[in-house]
Amino acid sequence: MPSCAMSLIQEDWSNQKLYRTQESAFTKHPESNSCFDRTNEINPKRRAGGHSMAEPVELPDYNYATMSYVYKTDAVPAEPLKAHTGTGGMTSSLSVTRKPDTRPAPAPPVCGAFKQRPNPPNTELRRFYERGDLPIQIEHRGVHNRIGWKVDIEKLDYHHYLPIFFDGIREKEEPYRFLSIQGIFDMLEHGGSKILPVIPQLIIPIKTALNTRDPQVICTVLKVLQQMVVSGEMIGEALVPYYRQILPIFNIFKNANKNLGDGIDYGQIKRKTLGDLITETLELFELHGGEDAFINIKYMIPTYESCVLN
Repeated sequence: MPSCAMSLIQEDWSNQKLYRTQESAFTKHPESNSCFDRTNEINPKRRAGGHSMAEPVELPDYNYATMSYVYKTDAVPAEPLKAHTGTGGMTSSLSVTRKPDTRPAPAPPVCGAFKQRPNPPNTELRRFYERGDLPIQIEHRGVHNRIGWKVDIEKLDYHHYLPIFFDGIREKEEPYRFLSIQGIFDMLEHGGSKILPVIPQLIIPIKTALNTRDPQVICTVLKVLQQMVVSGEMIGEALVPYYRQILPIFNIFKNANKNLGDGIDYGQIKRKTLGDLITETLELFELHGGEDAFINIKYMIPTYESCVLN
């Protein structure tokens, strides 16, 4: 079975060659021309996971008399009438002087909770890799690629390198995405007791990636969290104080499953179903998070049911 990083490359290739759902095999940002080019400077106002202020438009109010949403003001301000220009007291809505309402039909305002947020290509992993500061290179093998580490993974400073790889977890362009995800799995596999002290430094990159609200990025973060929880002792318990930073996005997408009736969701085989992944991750959090895990999960996600107590 291919690794998480390699499966994303295969998925991009199949979307281009087989399903014809995207133009290029790899998602390209306009700031980069190729994987060997240097990324141009990014506007500092483009913050990953940031949201823009809502436009100052008039929102409809709910009218309890008619049980519908209505606007309080007219679409076009009425001009003051001059002498001999009125309708003579007629109240018909078909009057020639009445201008049509071009605004959208009144409806409850949309908050945009599921809308994707900006994800600019300004990760620390991209910056360090383009400068040549990371001891890694891609090994192109026959079946799938691997990362060639120029030093032993056990000798790496996890306080320095692991947060850099976690910051690149929201990348969607190759080779940065592959290097980030595969590098994280390699370091978690060989980290052992070095992972636990670095947990506080990983929360902000994880939260930033989740705040992009990109389903593909969220699925990748969930798979990384599942691997991280089982990579060492006390890691699950160390994550409990940070549930308030991680779990709000889980609560939004917890029910993001496809209702296909008697159809088959092939995304379950590839582990792309967001709702199922969130449920699996929460159950792992509860199993490895100690006695306080369930009550903290329940506080942030009220609809979660325990897999231990039930």
